[in-house]
Amino acid sequence: MDHFQTNAGVKANQRFDKAFFREVWRLARPYFSESHERWQALGLLLLIVLITLGQVYLNLRITNWYNSFYNALQNYDSAGFWRLMGVFAILASIFIALSVYQSYLTQLLDLRWRRWLTGAFLNRYLAARTYYHLEVFKRGQDNPDQRIADDLSAFAQYTTSLFTGMLSAIANLVAFIGLLWVLSAKVVVPWGGGEHHVAGFLVWVALIYAVIWTWVAAKVGNPLIHLNYHQQRLQADFRFSLMRLRENSEAVALYGGEANERANFDRRFDHVFGNYKRLILRQKRFNWFSNYFSQVAIILPFLAAASAYFAKAVPLGFLMQISSAFGNVQNSFAYIAQSYDSFANWHAVVDRLRGFLGVMDEIETMQGGVSRIVRRRGKHLKVRDLTVRLPNGQVIVSHLTMDVAPAERVLVTGPSGTGKSTLMRVLAGIWPFGEGGIEIPDGNQSLFLPQKPYLPLGSLRAALLYPAGSPATSDELLHAVLEAVGLPELIPHLGEMEPWSQLLSLGEQQRLAIARVLLLQPRYVFLDEATSALDEPSERALYRLLTEALPRTAIISVGHRSTLFAFHTRRLHLFGGGRWEDTPLASSQEENGALPGKEAGGAHSG
Repeated sequence: MDHFQTNAGVKANQRFDKAFFREVWRLARPYFSESHERWQALGLLLLIVLITLGQVYLNLRITNWYNSFYNALQNYDSAGFWRLMGVFAILASIFIALSVYQSYLTQLLDLRWRRWLTGAFLNRYLAARTYYHLEVFKRGQDNPDQRIADDLSAFAQYTTSLFTGMLSAIANLVAFIGLLWVLSAKVVVPWGGGEHHVAGFLVWVALIYAVIWTWVAAKVGNPLIHLNYHQQRLQADFRFSLMRLRENSEAVALYGGEANERANFDRRFDHVFGNYKRLILRQKRFNWFSNYFSQVAIILPFLAAASAYFAKAVPLGFLMQISSAFGNVQNSFAYIAQSYDSFANWHAVVDRLRGFLGVMDEIETMQGGVSRIVRRRGKHLKVRDLTVRLPNGQVIVSHLTMDVAPAERVLVTGPSGTGKSTLMRVLAGIWPFGEGGIEIPDGNQSLFLPQKPYLPLGSLRAALLYPAGSPATSDELLHAVLEAVGLPELIPHLGEMEPWSQLLSLGEQQRLAIARVLLLQPRYVFLDEATSALDEPSERALYRLLTEALPRTAIISVGHRSTLFAFHTRRLHLFGGGRWEDTPLASSQEENGALPGKEAGGAHSG
């Protein structure tokens, strides 16, 4: 997604500067200008704006109503009282309807916007396997699950809420400032033993008071941005540690690692507790000032107009009208100060999203900058002059050239740490460090099986058909495949929704992965120690099944057991330091599992 390009390594800057609002615009603009929902979104936004302006107009009418109503009370005008109560009922009913629909339409816009943002972020997160590189090369950074699940929702909600709030404040200011200026003409200011008239006196009082309030709110509340930014990150870290325990419950139980886990939980929660304590202490201080200024603002217009009222220069209705008009103008001036905690949360959300996008930018730059491996679609697997490196530049496979024809079987061997699994990642297209050329069948024609199979959430049937099996696959075929791989006991449970990755042993999961191969029938299958959890007879039986059921499928295996030689026609041995050799496996060696000797024509020293 080109919509979301940001600089990497962003931190909370605690300022509402141009850079911050540029990021807000960059996040918000695509939905309203480029998405397929843009006209519906703009329509909803226009309705919200019109309703907000309608509420401001009703506020103005109600403010004028105060004058007439309280004058009727002061004059004991019973007829006027009941007539004005009827007027108020009409105004209040319309205002309630507008408020209900403003809330509903705002929430609907938030929901639709969040759906689009989630889709846009997921597209970028999944594109070019960014999610994988984010974990491998930026391990533990930014809690992407929380950024996508929580912060996108919060961004949409805060942005629409603060936008409508600012719009309402500006509209109220425009609507009421003229009225308050006119009403100020009847207010006298006692000074030096005399009474004076100051043009727009109440307007100036509201403005000066709001400026002082905003300045104090910024001084006291600015640290809330930093604290809110870190609170979500620390809570995500704590939740992630709990999730890790759930995913690895059996291993922890076998190790008896409860004490270690508890210590880890306590340490992470101490960070959550400490930051949140600082947050609520700062919030308490902010609330002291905010509540103080809010209460004083209530009595300011009465103090300003008291001398005129007690001099009987103005009636009670005028005093109440001034109170309402002053409150609207003062609230408009002080909107930022009154909502500063919401602004602080909004700033923290934007900073976290900006940081997440920055990390994804780094990954995308790395993908485009460090990889010089040219991948092409082809009918057969061809590797040309391939050099594989670690992120630090160290060469682990140097200038590898090999062809693997259909039905050919290659066993990749070598000591631990020589790059066998990394070579498989390069062939799969998920390891960017290196140079050379690879031609490989794409899509479902190539299937890679890791040592630890992935079982998605859902039914066992869905896990068996993952990643690209047809939903229309017959139950009879699934039953036959499960029988073939030695899992007949799972047949009655195909439709059950269970945490299968926890219920099935690693050996059973590996059998299930082999069943996927039989269902998908790819032209090339890559097994990275995909049968390591099975005993040798079971492993031998599964390999025999693959070779018999898929005679035209090429198999490239990573493994250590000598029994695997019987099912492969070639051996690619990695020595480390970039050196490798590609040799055929003789029939005598296939039978006894002896290691093949080096052939001069098949060896390479990097």
